Amino acid sequence: MSQWPTDRYREVNTFVKRIKIQIMRAVIQRVTNASVRIDGKIHSQIGSGLLVLLGIEDVDSNEDIEWLSGKIVNLRIFNDENAVMNVSVIDINGDILVVSQFTLHASTKKGNRPSYSRASKHEIAIPLYERMLQQLSLDLGKKVYSGVFAADMKVELLNDGPVTIVMDTKNKE
Repeated sequence: MSQWPTDRYREVNTFVKRIKIQIMRAVIQRVTNASVRIDGKIHSQIGSGLLVLLGIEDVDSNEDIEWLSGKIVNLRIFNDENAVMNVSVIDINGDILVVSQFTLHASTKKGNRPSYSRASKHEIAIPLYERMLQQLSLDLGKKVYSGVFAADMKVELLNDGPVTIVMDTKNKE
């Protein structure tokens, strides 16, 4: 069996590790209400529904968006008449507020200052973020509310439960 040169092995190993960890990540919170303020003014607000913090990477695709959106709107995390989490945001006619959050892709492997190098740059992330908003609106059957990409936002929420779920498009758990 031939042996690869050490530099080539490192290059391939690094590439494989990168492919395995690149994901669209969402933190989904069941809320009684949530809002986004920008410059001290309310930009978006919802009542009962879901607050979705969304982190995007360069390799994310339309397939990722469609899968994640479908999971979000159909998650049965709202209580039914028997106080069992068995109904979705669609079933309760709830709202969704989406906030872009590149810090979901923070790497804390080295040192104490997080690296955000895996998060997409604006030119890639903004179209994907907008596509996610469109897909969620289509799947929900009504308007989806949002923050402003890359703005300094103040997000307020009243977590109901609390119920908080972390999802990503590569593990699909």
